[in-house]
Amino acid sequence: MSIGFLRQAFNVMQQQSRRRTPRRVNQWFKWLSPGLSVKRWFLMSMAGVVLASLGFAIWSGLTPIFWVLELVRGVLSLITDIIPYYISGPVVMIGGLLLLLWGQTRTVSSITKVLKPEGNQELVDVLLAHRRLYRGPKIVVIGGGTGLSTLLRGLKNYSANITAIVTVADDGGSSGRLRQEFGVLPPGDIRNCLAALADEEKLLTELFQYRFSAGDGLTGHSFGNLFLTAMSEITGDLERAVAASSKVLAIRGQVLPATLSDVRLWAELADGRRIQGESNITKAGGKVVKIGCTPVNPPALPAAIRAIKDADYIIMGPGSLYTSVIPNLLVPEIATAIAAKSVPKIYVCNIMTQPGETEGYTVANHIQSIDKACGQQLFDAVLVHKKSPTARALIRYAKENSHPVFLDREEVTLCGRRIVLANVMSEDETGCVRHDHQRLAQVLIRWYGGTPKGMGKLYKFFGKESAIN
Repeated sequence: MSIGFLRQAFNVMQQQSRRRTPRRVNQWFKWLSPGLSVKRWFLMSMAGVVLASLGFAIWSGLTPIFWVLELVRGVLSLITDIIPYYISGPVVMIGGLLLLLWGQTRTVSSITKVLKPEGNQELVDVLLAHRRLYRGPKIVVIGGGTGLSTLLRGLKNYSANITAIVTVADDGGSSGRLRQEFGVLPPGDIRNCLAALADEEKLLTELFQYRFSAGDGLTGHSFGNLFLTAMSEITGDLERAVAASSKVLAIRGQVLPATLSDVRLWAELADGRRIQGESNITKAGGKVVKIGCTPVNPPALPAAIRAIKDADYIIMGPGSLYTSVIPNLLVPEIATAIAAKSVPKIYVCNIMTQPGETEGYTVANHIQSIDKACGQQLFDAVLVHKKSPTARALIRYAKENSHPVFLDREEVTLCGRRIVLANVMSEDETGCVRHDHQRLAQVLIRWYGGTPKGMGKLYKFFGKESAIN
């Protein structure tokens, strides 16, 4: 009870300081924030100085203490003879406090210049943000493609304890060429996730997405794919390459391939055709009735299973249903680990249907396809976009035989899922529809905070005024 009272009192003081005191004083108050791990070490240092002084005095027979006390008494007597004690006392005390604040301010300023040479952010703000993020919930996100990287871009503002489990079934484009020529696992989706989780996201995204337009053998390849391929050759496998790249890029969280096996997707269509290869499934233009992979039952990456077992929150999607989300669940150990975990689990449904994969699909059809692919129910809620796209976007997508995913409430309820409705869409000037990373992450964190298990976690990590506000 006392801790809660102190926290509340501190919040009131901090709010008052924002209104009545200059910005610099408000920055000083931040150093008293709970969980910063500064106050305890400052007090420990002061105690060390006192103990060291006492130890020296005892060692020398207490003589220094006697003469110091005599000197202090003489100085104080002289001061009080000239200036009354009720004036000199407060003046000396204020002078000491000002010297202390000045010294501490200059010390922090010197450290800030080294750690943040651009000077656009206070050191205490950096420390507070770091402590908050690394106390955040352990979130596991499963998927692939641009949908996963979009979600990660938003979630990294709420927690640094993020694990992205990414499919390695891609066999088209630059990833497919590198897979054939070097025998490495496709790096494309992992590249996007690493860039999304990096602190310098904009610069890293531009660099990793840069595609060579000339050069013998380089045309069409992205720099990020070549970088991860080179790291795979140096470190020995994709797992070590991603781990090393994560350190180089200083990302928040970690990115893990679902498996290190050379997985190849196949799909059976309603017209009887059997399509081999992830890139060919969408091109085939049929209705998928069954999805699988070769080899059957590939082993999961042990680190991915550990991340799921330690997770506080599990999110699937958004992304291409049959070529980004479900391929991760074709690794039996991953599906089993998710099913066994009793934490909040949610599926983020796509906004639009995808030609060649989910034409005419409703929200319930997406859910049923995931359940069928892994043979069990993995999540207990589904996030569905609430607002319809503009007429311009609808016309654009209709030309590609793509339409908004219809929410069939009764069927979703029969599937045993709760529905989370929210506006999480962004639309550019050309009518291209995507999930908005900030809105999507905010809604997902808010929903997690509203669950019985998530409520306690967010209070523990962020306090009463959590990051969902």
